[in-house]
Amino acid sequence: MDRRTSTGLTIAAALMMLAAGPVNAQLGGALPSAPLPVDPLGTVGKVRDAVGEVTETALDPVEEAASGARTLARKRLQRIAHYVSDHQDVVAWDERHQPAVRGVVLLLDPDQMALDVARREGYSVLEQGEIDGLDTRYARLAVPEAMSLAKSVKRLRKALPGHDVSADQLYFPSGRTVAVGTAAAASSGALPRGGTVGVIDGGISGSDLLAGQRGFAKGAPHRSDHASAIASLLAGAGTARVYGADVYGTDPAGGNALAIAKALGWMRTQGVPVVSISLVGPANPLLGRAISAARTRGMVVVAAVGNDGAAAPPAYPASYPGVVAVTGVDGAGRVLIEAGRASHLDYAAPGADMSAIVPGKGRIDLRGTSFAAPLAASRIAARLTSGTRASQALKAVDSEAVDASRRTGRGIVCDICRSGL
Repeated sequence: MDRRTSTGLTIAAALMMLAAGPVNAQLGGALPSAPLPVDPLGTVGKVRDAVGEVTETALDPVEEAASGARTLARKRLQRIAHYVSDHQDVVAWDERHQPAVRGVVLLLDPDQMALDVARREGYSVLEQGEIDGLDTRYARLAVPEAMSLAKSVKRLRKALPGHDVSADQLYFPSGRTVAVGTAAAASSGALPRGGTVGVIDGGISGSDLLAGQRGFAKGAPHRSDHASAIASLLAGAGTARVYGADVYGTDPAGGNALAIAKALGWMRTQGVPVVSISLVGPANPLLGRAISAARTRGMVVVAAVGNDGAAAPPAYPASYPGVVAVTGVDGAGRVLIEAGRASHLDYAAPGADMSAIVPGKGRIDLRGTSFAAPLAASRIAARLTSGTRASQALKAVDSEAVDASRRTGRGIVCDICRSGL
C-alpha cells in the first residue's frame, strides 16, 4: 500500500470515528500552523448533498439552511481529519475523538497517592505545577509506551476514580482574514472608550496599544494575522490597552487547554479585567476550572461561539457558566450563516462587513465570530472603570445593545465598530 492510499484510509477512518463520536470538534476557523488548502469560508452559500453533488431540486429556506449546516459539518470533519493526519507526530485523537496533544494526559489536583498510582500504571510526570494567579493545580503526564492517547485516558480514569483526568485538547481560531480590504468602515467614536482587554490567541504585531505580551507555546510569541487583526479592531473600538497571550507560537500542538489556562493565569497576575478568547473546542476539566477561578477573582471572560453552524455541538469556552458568549452579525444585522452556538448566548457584535489593519498586508476584510468577541469585550472594558463591578458593567453594556432576540442574545453591541486602526 503506498503512502497516499494509507493517508487516505487514515482520514476516512477518522471521519467515521468523528461522525460516531458523542462530541464533535469546533473548528470554524483557520488551523494553527497548518497550511491546508481550505478555501476561506468556502462552504458558505453552497448547498450540496452528502456526496458533494449539487442537489437536483430547489430547496425551500428551511431545507437550504439544513443543507448548509450539513455542508459546514462535513467540511469541519474534513479539516480535523487532515489536520491530525498532517501533524500525527504531535497530535492524536483522544477518547472522544477530539484532536489533542499526542502522548499527554492531564490530571487535576494531583496528590502524592494519585501520582504514585499513575506511575505504577506506567505514566511518568512531565510537569507538575499550579496555574499562576488561579490556584489551580495540575500534573502533565506522559502516557505509557505504545499506548494510544484514547486508551491511556480511559485507563488512568479507571485507576483514579474521583479524579479529573483528560487529554490536553486543542482549540482553534473562529474567524479568518479573508481578502484585501478596499475601504474603512465606520469607527466607534460615538461610544464610551477606554479600558484594558486581554487577547488569548496568536502573537500580536504592530499594535501601539500592546502593554504586554507573553508566549505559552514553542516559538511564541509568533506573529499571527488573526491576533493582529483582533488588536487592530480593539484599537478602532477605542480600547486603551491590550495584553496578548500567544498560545500557538509555531507549534502544531499549540492552542491546547493547558496553554490557555496558563494564559488566563498570566492575565490575572497582570490585573487584566476583561479577556477575549476567539478560540473554540470541547469542554476540558482543566480549562473549565481555570475559567471558573478567573471569574471568582473578578475577571470577565468573553468568548466566540465559533463558525461551525447552528447544528454544531456547543462551543467551549463560550459554553462555560458565566462566560460572555458572543455571536457575529453582518452589516445588515443578520446573524452569520456559519455562526456556531454555545449553551447560552449573551451578545452579538460585528463579524462581517468589517476590516482591520495587519502589518505587511494593509487593510484586510474579516469574517467570523472571532472578530465579534473582542468587540463585545471592548464594550465591557470601556464600562468597567475603577470601582465598577462586572455586573454593573454588563448592565451598562445591556443598555447599549439593540435588537435582542434568541439569535442575538441580549442584543447587538458595538455595531459601528467595523474598522480596525
